[in-house]
Amino acid sequence: MNGDPSDALTEYFGSTTAHATASVKALIYLRVSTARQATKNGEAEGYSIPAQREACLRKARELGAEAIEEYVDAGASARSADRASLQRMLARVREGDISYVIVHKLDRLARSRIDDAEIATIFAVAGTTLVSASEQIDDSPSGSLLHGIMATIAEHYSKNLSHEAKKGMAEKVRRGGTNGVAPLGYLNVTQRVNGIEVRTVEIDPERAPHVVWAYEQYATGDWSISSLRDALEERGFKSRTTAKLVGKPLNSSQVHRLLTKSYYKGMLLFKGVLYEGAHQPLIDEATWQQVQDILANRRIAGDRSWRHQHYLKGSLQCARCGGRMGYGTAKGRAGTTTTSSASAGTRDAPTATCRT
Repeated sequence: MNGDPSDALTEYFGSTTAHATASVKALIYLRVSTARQATKNGEAEGYSIPAQREACLRKARELGAEAIEEYVDAGASARSADRASLQRMLARVREGDISYVIVHKLDRLARSRIDDAEIATIFAVAGTTLVSASEQIDDSPSGSLLHGIMATIAEHYSKNLSHEAKKGMAEKVRRGGTNGVAPLGYLNVTQRVNGIEVRTVEIDPERAPHVVWAYEQYATGDWSISSLRDALEERGFKSRTTAKLVGKPLNSSQVHRLLTKSYYKGMLLFKGVLYEGAHQPLIDEATWQQVQDILANRRIAGDRSWRHQHYLKGSLQCARCGGRMGYGTAKGRAGTTTTSSASAGTRDAPTATCRT
């Protein structure tokens, strides 16, 4: 079951599909909520998707239908209908020649009553029947009643799960724990304490020294964001390599965000409130605050050194509007032109742009 899904269709139907009525066509829709489920234990499709596929194909045989196409959303939440494979399947249903759409359970298709009603409307217009491999969902009166009940239960489950997850996140932060992926300089790890798995964070020996160096250097006031970015790249500081992304040097915006994270001084920011974290700080309070002061002062002075360099930038004022002069370049057919512009000093004053 780890090969091409189309091979699985042939494998499960075998000779049965050859006897299926040509006009009785079915589509199969499979979904798992997280990418982790989709690739569990290193399997190409984890365990859940093949199990759903087998149940749906078995149901298709019972209906005497031929499953002509399969649609899989791996790692997609059912709280929204904006799922690539689901939308492709609905477009196929609209063509009007599909007798059944088979799912393993109703909540694989939708966990919102609004989305469920919209999908049901598309099926009704196209003359397609929704069938669940594990629930008595069909177009009979009792099936429609059960469908409505199950859709309501699925929505309640989804909302309650979200509510409980948020409560758990808030409690974890209050205890000093880190929610989600730790920032660069730290690693998410799982430890066993008295036989119990505990998720925590540890200092990343590869990236932490770069973070410390960046704070110490910027705190001197001798570096701009762009020059610090270039120096970090020369030092070999890169983002993490993940299953989807290859680690690469940070850009200016990422360096700026790195310099503003209170996490590095041991604090957790959650919903606008700071909590003391249980992780080991990389930066002391004095250095962190010095960096924030420099960033704030440069914002006030009009300095945007992480964008464009000029020795007079932020020091001159426009004689017409009183705004601080900025610096930039404009590219056109005539080549690159250097421009200086002033942010208006008063509300009614126009923005001045001077070509040099």
